[in-house]
Amino acid sequence: MDYIQINSLDNVAVAIRHLSVGKTLLYRGMSPSVIVVKEEIPAGHKVALRDFAVGDHIIKYGAPIGRAVKEISKGSLVNEKNIKTNLEGLLDYTYAPVPVPALMEKRNLTFKGYRRKNGDVGIRNEIWIIPAVGCVNGIVGRLAEALRAETGCTERRDTFDEAGVDAIVAFPHNYGCSQLGDDHENTRKILRNMVKHPNVGAVLVVGLGCENNQPDAFREFLGEYDEERVRFMVAQRVDDEYEEGMTILRELYAAASADRREDIPLGKLRVGLKCGGSDGFSGITANPLLGVFSDFLVAQGGCSVLTEVPEMFGAETILMNRCETVDLFDKTVAMINDFKNYFILNNQPVYENPSPGNKAGGISTLEEKSLGCTQKSGSSAVKDVLRYGDRIKEDGLSLLSAPGNDLVAATVLAASGCHVILFTTGRGTPFGTFVPTAKISTNTRLAEHKSGWIDFNAGTLVESETMASLAERFITFVISIASGKLTQNEKKGYREIAIFKTGITL
Repeated sequence: MDYIQINSLDNVAVAIRHLSVGKTLLYRGMSPSVIVVKEEIPAGHKVALRDFAVGDHIIKYGAPIGRAVKEISKGSLVNEKNIKTNLEGLLDYTYAPVPVPALMEKRNLTFKGYRRKNGDVGIRNEIWIIPAVGCVNGIVGRLAEALRAETGCTERRDTFDEAGVDAIVAFPHNYGCSQLGDDHENTRKILRNMVKHPNVGAVLVVGLGCENNQPDAFREFLGEYDEERVRFMVAQRVDDEYEEGMTILRELYAAASADRREDIPLGKLRVGLKCGGSDGFSGITANPLLGVFSDFLVAQGGCSVLTEVPEMFGAETILMNRCETVDLFDKTVAMINDFKNYFILNNQPVYENPSPGNKAGGISTLEEKSLGCTQKSGSSAVKDVLRYGDRIKEDGLSLLSAPGNDLVAATVLAASGCHVILFTTGRGTPFGTFVPTAKISTNTRLAEHKSGWIDFNAGTLVESETMASLAERFITFVISIASGKLTQNEKKGYREIAIFKTGITL
């Protein structure tokens, strides 16, 4: 197969492999014909199935993804040089609910996880050292390195155990002081949610003593927490922060080492849905795969969370009309418009997307990217809409307000309570946030080229494998990650956080 026409209404097709000039394509549309390729069409890019005049709509996924800004001949390359987005300005929305498919069959599947004292479930048992302010980043890094050396515990291993501490990690960041308003609250919320995340067996919070994010006030902000597993140290109040920190960490390590994995129903799993470095196959292979898995997990009683609000623009009505109630519809409208106003208030174009890497991969307009991105959410009803820094409250599919930036979005997905981030990519990326960040490639070439980054290949979907077979393999894969198998980012120690910042720095 040389190309795929995703929807019968589409007037462009996606090249499955590189198409050379003169290549003939047998088009089996409503009017079968032979199309002669008139210019080089890279894999993942669009080829015109008919002639276009200026202003004609380009249809992909059964919906307009833009309009022609110059004449395009049948068999020619369709990209950002000859089409333009249809999106402009703010929109008015009307709730037009659509029926959602019945839930998939519930199956008696489990994973090996950790039950926490408060009833939460985690898929890792790690010790985290979290700075309350960036001034102590050096201290937390030194403490983590020393404890790893002393205990022999390292996340850069290829196997996992059913007991003990899985990893010891410090999470430096630049914030916690000189911030006001939403920025200050965003920092506190992300750090609070990290401290209370079920993937962590014990936490040491390290403050300096003079920062805006005062350790004593932050302790109160946490609410209820396990005081045996969450400890604080304020560097300015102790004689030797290294010796004091190591004393506390040894106690935490001893406590967390006693934790054991046990069988947990799959319905307790929470996953974050994310994509980055997309290409023309993203909306054909990996993103639809995540959609099928999301629907499956929801049917088991689990949770999935979709974010990247700017990458919903152009496909937002699909999500709005899957909202279970008018109230959720209104919250989704507010989430979309708040983000558009964020762009406008900063004098930036609302629809400035996709990125250069996306364009090189075959994505030309924001509508095209969004229609592919939102497929990660499957077809389930929207059960909740979360603000930035909120934690998951409902089973099922939730929408979360956050930007599309990979590390910022992955961090807030993890902070919402997701155990693992399922991250699709057509171009590859090595990063990971503070929970396992599993990379799913959209094409086989990437999976083979970057095997040290990619955890699962969805590219076989356009080769010979059916979605049913691929989805079954993916379910097994996710269960293995939830049970302790390390993702590539964990093996390499690529663990970072990024907190959303919108205002001034003092």
